[in-house]
This record gives sequence, C-alpha cells and structure tokens, in this order.
Amino acid sequence: MKTPLAHKLRPKILDEIIGQQHLVGEDKIIRNMIKNDSLFSMILFGSPGTGKTTLAMVIANELKIPFRIFNAVVGSKKDLVAIFEEGKLTNGLVVIIEEIHRLNKDKQDLLLPHLEDGTITIIGTTTANPYFSINPAIRSRTHLFEVKPLTEKDIVFSISNIMNRAEFNHINIEERAVETIAKHAGGDLRTAINLLELCLLTGNNITNEDVLELSKQPVMNIDESGDGHYDALSGLQKSIRGSDVDAALYYLAQLLLAGDLESISRRLTVIAYEDVGFGNPAAVARTLDAIEAAERVGLPEAKMPYSVAVIDLALSPKSRTATEAINEAMTYVKYNPHQTPDYIKYTPVNLAEDKKYPYDRPDLWHRIQYLPNPIKDIVFYKAEKNSNYETALATNNEKLKEIKRSNQLDKIKK
Repeated sequence: MKTPLAHKLRPKILDEIIGQQHLVGEDKIIRNMIKNDSLFSMILFGSPGTGKTTLAMVIANELKIPFRIFNAVVGSKKDLVAIFEEGKLTNGLVVIIEEIHRLNKDKQDLLLPHLEDGTITIIGTTTANPYFSINPAIRSRTHLFEVKPLTEKDIVFSISNIMNRAEFNHINIEERAVETIAKHAGGDLRTAINLLELCLLTGNNITNEDVLELSKQPVMNIDESGDGHYDALSGLQKSIRGSDVDAALYYLAQLLLAGDLESISRRLTVIAYEDVGFGNPAAVARTLDAIEAAERVGLPEAKMPYSVAVIDLALSPKSRTATEAINEAMTYVKYNPHQTPDYIKYTPVNLAEDKKYPYDRPDLWHRIQYLPNPIKDIVFYKAEKNSNYETALATNNEKLKEIKRSNQLDKIKK
C-alpha cells in the first residue's frame, strides 16, 4: 500500500516545521530547550490539524529520546502500564498522549506517580482549552503551549516547497491552484497535502478548476489569522449575547465545518450560564440536553441539536446577574478574608448549646446571620428583572432583605 504523501512529508527535524515561530523560532522556548538538551513535560493545545503530534515527535527526535504514542480515547490501562515499565527500563521515555483531555481518572491515577518520579516525560496534545479541560494535578506539572493554525501564506509556502522536490519537477501547478488549496485547508497542512495528492492524480498540469472539482468542500477561512478557531468561538458567544441569531448561526456553521464538537459544547455551556442564566433557566436546561444529543449522534447530525440550542439562547432574555455576582464575590474574598462565624462552622469548638446552629428549627434558618459580622451588610447579588423568573427571584430577595438577621442565636431561639 502506498504511503500517504502527508505521512511521507511529515517533518522530522525542527527546521522542517512550518509556522509555530512563537515556539520554534530563533531564541523561542522549544528551540532553546532543544539547544540546551533539556526536556520538560508539556501540553500542546490548539485547533484540530495544527501539527501538535508532529511537533511532539520532532521534539523527541531532536533530543534523541525514545517515545511512545498513547491515545487517551482508545488506549487501555494495560497499554499505559506497559509504557511505564518500558520507561523504567530505558531510563527516560517520552509519552505523547493524544487527546489528553479525554484521559479518565483511572489512567490519570496511573500516570501521576510516574510523571512525578521522572520515569516518563509527557507531551500531551489537545484541541480543548487546557485551563478548563485538563486535570489540575496534571496541568500543574506541565507547561502549556498553544500550537496555532497555519496561515494561508504558510501553506502556500509549504506546497510550493513540495512541488519543488525532484520527484514533482515534471508537474506544473497554477499559482491560483496553490492558493485555493491553502484556502480549503483552513489552517491544516495535512488537509492541504491530502488535497494536493488528489490533484497529482489528474496529470502533469494542475489547474485551479482541478482543485475546486476535487475538493468539493466550502472554502474555510476561520483559521487564516492563526486564531480563527478561537475567533469563531468568540464570535458565537458575542452574537448570542447580543441576540443576533443570524450571526450566531453563521459562527456555529464555521465551527461545525471545522468539526470540533467539544469546543462547541463547552462554549454553549458557558454561554447558557454566563449570558442567559436567570433570563431563561429553561433554555439553559434545554441547551444541556441539546449538547448531550449532539455528542451522542456526532456529525453531521449534531448540527440539528446545536442549531436548536443556539437559536434558543440567542432569542432568550439575557441575564448576567449570576456571573457578575460571583465575580464580585470572588474579587472581594481574594483581598478581604474573614473567618466563618463559629455557629456555622463544620465542627464548632467550645460553643454553648444555645449558640449552636439549630438543625432542628427550620423556622429559624432565615433569621440567622450567615456573613461574618464585619461584612454583614455586604451585597454581591444585585437583582435585575429581565424575565418573569428573575423578577420572581428579585421579589423574593426583597422580602428576605426585610428580615433582620442576627448572630445572637441564643436570643433567636427564645
């Protein structure tokens, strides 16, 4: 069987890497790491098809360290144990963990001791945001680096270099055809090379029409700047927040064509709670149901539940009350710590019986002061009335505020 061109041309040394100059350029972190013959565990994150695994393999090759590839989705605990045993025997092994955000708890528990004692060094790859998706215990033991999608200019440069190889000297390709390949690639060099490989079968003269006929795919532009994937996610959230349903569907379509369901699911969950929230709690619940359905059926059918969720959220009343309330509370607590009142501590010490929390008196619970005394009147939740539901919450909060709370539990109980 013929080896795919993309695999055949896969970079083996750092100087063959296209793009990623923020990591592999002169005096940049990964190049300096290799120059100094040192290696540390890291996680490479970025859009699908940006060359994360390739970069990981190049790092290991440049440092002349043996490596093994483990896929967190399909790899078993048995496979992982075998890799660790090999690491002990080889006195150093790089484990490239693809889709590391999908590593389940059992495998994480297996991994951490070997990561700590230096049996292995890991290079994880993920399309997910590592600050939300990676176990903090793993994240704290690794360095995070973003692998950015290639620009069209990068891909044009790479395709031109390929066509200058001796084996392709007899083939002519139109400049416009190369540009069209780059547009269709959407920042993914592998996609570009696969399309080029199809074009090479058409004969010795490749035209722009050949490329358009063989691609049969819409031109993807979301990755032209190198940050297009994240730009589309940002556009989706801001469009929903601004109640522009058509713009929201536009950005959803871009993301669906890019094929990254996990990013869509995470972002819609955030949008539901951050931007809609109390404005339409039922829509929040429906969004979670839609996400579950989309992930269950996968592409292409996932577009339907995602579309339902996006339209629902975009046209719902908006409320950021909960988001702003917790942000304000966290900012305050960070710089103004106070002790929890003794009577609501988990295990109060030396507290008289009549001053202890009255578990058996639910009729008194709403009369107790729960905040520390120095800040007993502080307000974090500032009620709004953007929907019927939030109006009901605000009305109930106003009634509760009329009740005088006390930290003198012995007096309340009388």
